Amino acid sequence: MGALEDQNTSVVQQLGEALNGHRLDLLDRLVAPDFVRHCQATPAVQVRSLDDFKRFLQEEWVGTPDGESKVRFIVAQREFVALYWTYAGTQRGPWGPFPASDRRFEVDVSGIFRLEHAKVTELWVTWDNLAVLRQLGHLSLPAAKA
Repeated sequence: MGALEDQNTSVVQQLGEALNGHRLDLLDRLVAPDFVRHCQATPAVQVRSLDDFKRFLQEEWVGTPDGESKVRFIVAQREFVALYWTYAGTQRGPWGPFPASDRRFEVDVSGIFRLEHAKVTELWVTWDNLAVLRQLGHLSLPAAKA
């Protein structure tokens, strides 16, 4: 990896540590003010700025106060950093229309971060909503036919 990739990888790792530690104060130096989050799994959630991102995270932490991400692997190329991680926690509060279940879940997550001037400017993130909702008891699937 080159110097740019090393720098961008470090920024994304620091962001992960800040999120795991619920450290919103660190985001000002890691995330651009015009940050945009793209997520097909949560189409109603619009994050179009650093302030939106902070509000989103605060709501996420109410729903999952013990949520923690563990990096599985990270790859960088130019201004992009791709990350694959496992997110696990207990749903203690509501998630949109889903009430607290007090159940644990674990899900693999993929994300691609774009950085400019050592700040995250954009994130494309996705995960398997059905897997999470089943683990939390919010969704049951019909039994498989024999």
